[in-house]
Amino acid sequence: MNKITSKHWPSFVRELSRRKPRTKGQFMELFAAFVGIVFFLCAGIVLIWFATLKVPSITAFETRRVPESTKIYDRTGKILLYDVHGSIRRTKVPLNEISPYLRNATIAIEDPDFYQHHGVLPKAIARAIYTDITTGELLRGQGGSTITQQVVKNTLLTTDKTITRKVKEWILALKLERAFSKDQILEVYFNEAPYGGTLYGAEEASQSFFGKDAKELSLAESAYLAAIPQAPTYYSPFGNHREGLENRKNLVLERMLQRGFATKEEYAIAKAEKVVFLDQASNGIKAPHFVFYVREYLEAKYGADQVQSGGLKVITSLDYNLQQKAEEIVRRRALSNASQFNASNAALVAVDPKTGQVLTMVGSRDYFDEKIDGKFNVATAYRQPGSSFKPFIYATAFGKGYTEKTVLFDLKTQFSTSCAPNFFETTDICYSPDNYDNNFLGPMTLKDALAQSRNIPAVKLLYLAGIKESIATALRMGITSLADAGTYGLTLVLGGGEVSLLEMTSAYGVFANEGVRHIDTVILKIEDGKGTVLEEYKDTPGAQVISPEVTHIISDILSDDVARTPEFGVNSALVVPGHHVAVKTGTTNDYRDTWIIGYTPTLSVGSWAGNNDNSPMVKKIAGFIVAPMWNEFMQYALASTTDTPFPPPPAEDPTMKPPFLGIWNQNGVVHDILQYVNKDDPLGPIPTNPQSDGQYSYWEYPVALWAGQQPNLGSSIIPVTLPGFPSVPAPVVGNAPYVPSVFTITSPSDGSVVKSGSLITVTVEGEALSQTRHVAYYINGVSIGSSSSAPYSISFMPNEPGTVIIRAVTGGDSGGYSSQVAVTVE
Repeated sequence: MNKITSKHWPSFVRELSRRKPRTKGQFMELFAAFVGIVFFLCAGIVLIWFATLKVPSITAFETRRVPESTKIYDRTGKILLYDVHGSIRRTKVPLNEISPYLRNATIAIEDPDFYQHHGVLPKAIARAIYTDITTGELLRGQGGSTITQQVVKNTLLTTDKTITRKVKEWILALKLERAFSKDQILEVYFNEAPYGGTLYGAEEASQSFFGKDAKELSLAESAYLAAIPQAPTYYSPFGNHREGLENRKNLVLERMLQRGFATKEEYAIAKAEKVVFLDQASNGIKAPHFVFYVREYLEAKYGADQVQSGGLKVITSLDYNLQQKAEEIVRRRALSNASQFNASNAALVAVDPKTGQVLTMVGSRDYFDEKIDGKFNVATAYRQPGSSFKPFIYATAFGKGYTEKTVLFDLKTQFSTSCAPNFFETTDICYSPDNYDNNFLGPMTLKDALAQSRNIPAVKLLYLAGIKESIATALRMGITSLADAGTYGLTLVLGGGEVSLLEMTSAYGVFANEGVRHIDTVILKIEDGKGTVLEEYKDTPGAQVISPEVTHIISDILSDDVARTPEFGVNSALVVPGHHVAVKTGTTNDYRDTWIIGYTPTLSVGSWAGNNDNSPMVKKIAGFIVAPMWNEFMQYALASTTDTPFPPPPAEDPTMKPPFLGIWNQNGVVHDILQYVNKDDPLGPIPTNPQSDGQYSYWEYPVALWAGQQPNLGSSIIPVTLPGFPSVPAPVVGNAPYVPSVFTITSPSDGSVVKSGSLITVTVEGEALSQTRHVAYYINGVSIGSSSSAPYSISFMPNEPGTVIIRAVTGGDSGGYSSQVAVTVE
């Protein structure tokens, strides 16, 4: 570095240096001249700095976008279920909705001269600069902020603590005071001040800390809120410095007393008041599965950014009283089911059928339980519904003219035309379902069949009603998850498709509302941050999707406890004392899902129990596992309502075909319904060639087997000839020899005892079978059919005690052989 010598000095300084020493006065003149030069040089530099300083335009204050979090409320609009936010939780309110106590408390502690100054306080600035200089923190621009300066800092500037930012703050504060009134500035402050974490604005803080609007705050509560913005994290009531918060609250009250914002009496009362802050957990989410379902709807319609920062106010359809009770019941019952039935989870949904409004949605026993994947919402997931799907099939059939009294035979039946009618097994290509109790009850009315949830009549009814037509009925009623008809077979009626608990409960509401469909909704009203209504629930007539008469039949069946007693017993969990309730259960074949959906004219409630991982439960029907949960909720929900009986079903036309009137035995001749009905025109004339229906022989075969065992029918039964199975020549019956080594009945054994009502399969073996073209079977001398393919077996069902003679006859090129056994039926 070059040494600075006198030759570098300005000329007038060099001249002064050459002169002889002057007096003291002359030296003071010289010093003053030097200081003046330095001052003007610094002033010039400051002016140049000010001229080049980039200060945000005050118009940015007016045009800025203030992010507000979205609030989701229950149907009353008073219970906050969830605050949807990004990095900021804020609710904007006008100044007149801020408590006067809070306004005065904030002014007293933050800026006592707020209504007198013009945006900055010179004395405060000087004091802050002096403090910064003496502490060596000049460049950090500490302290001295008025409320106006804080508004500028929060809205137009960064929070960097530099002298440059501080100068900008002073300039903008002066400009802001000229452009806006004091109350306008104060309103902005209360909507943007930080109160800890993601909380911004007095309204948000008031709701989070005290569960009330900011306009309702007491003096003591206001003092606490006014204390927080100086150090929001440190003074947070949820933090570790409650003593520090208490001391600063008392300081706020003292300042209010000193400034005349509070009387001595008010001060004493507020200082002594024990303010209770809300539990931090209560500031979290309520009805979590429901609110996230609502949030998905909002984001799909308005976008995620609008939901996070658009300040939407969402009034939902949720009845929080019912929701709390449902959550308690589901949690308790599911825990009990886990130990008793290996069913670790459950869900419950309640819908108002007259409006479609979702009143309750519980998607698991505990949203926060990670062991059962509790966050997964089973209420909206797609699961197989079991027999709870049957009412949609029955409704389709009733719409085509079938009646409650229509008779179908509940008998073991093969429904696949790719398999033999006497092959009562289910394989990849064969379909012969069972009933839940493995019993078969013979002729049944549709009322009894649905009330007792018999599977065989239901499958037959689906064939009669039509798969395509039944899916169309379900779709009109609100089941939107099913694929096209070609995806399903006759298993659809037993829950072969996948549906959600929400849409099932909503669809059952159509039965409750006499066929009128109201689309399920979770929204009553949505307002944006400016109070503009974006959407609002309108009470509409709804759409008539099925006839009232059909719903009257369904409701009559599902509410008849006498009709369902054979399956569920007397006074089961399906009975709600003091109320007419229609209800249907469902259990999947593999016991992975149990369902129950029931309704009154004013409430539809569905419940599910099972495991989220789809593992099976203990082999119990829904009446044991899920019905008690549903019943407890129904009793609670209906406790304060008046019972409303369902309208009676329409009377049958006495001129209808015999099966429609419950007549299945005409002069001792028994046929299933396809003898009388063309499924494509059920109310039309009796078909002249019923055998042309592909299912005719498959339904007739077990009917003939069953009828042959009824003592009052006996010889009146028309022998069955299966398609492609030749009849046994009459002479062979009496002349066929019995040669055990060549041909014999292997099961059941001679002299064995069988149970009445059970399905008995007759099997044969022997050398003669290698040449056999068919085997014919007789029970007590009456033909029950024949078989022409291995394993040459046949089945029948004895229904009366006594001795039964089973005879098998085979014919071949070398002649015929026979075998006979006697069994005792008990």
